[in-house]
Amino acid sequence: MNIRYQTQNTCARVIDIQLEGDVVTGVQFSGGCAGNAQGVGALVKNRPIGEVVELLSGIDCGGKGTSCPDQLARALQQKIA
Repeated sequence: MNIRYQTQNTCARVIDIQLEGDVVTGVQFSGGCAGNAQGVGALVKNRPIGEVVELLSGIDCGGKGTSCPDQLARALQQKIA
């Protein structure tokens, strides 16, 4: 399953997420810091959705109240809600 998530208050504009069952198999951020986005994508690959949400929820970037990793967690929370 593929999810496209429109982000809010981050440099990345969109997150494309690939899932197999409850496992994240791929993540691509459009916009933002390419190195950090690739790093986050590599670190969450092949992890269960719940684990990714737990790890990334609440991460703040520059006092915005969110971040690219937090937006990924929010997208995944909507999937499991």
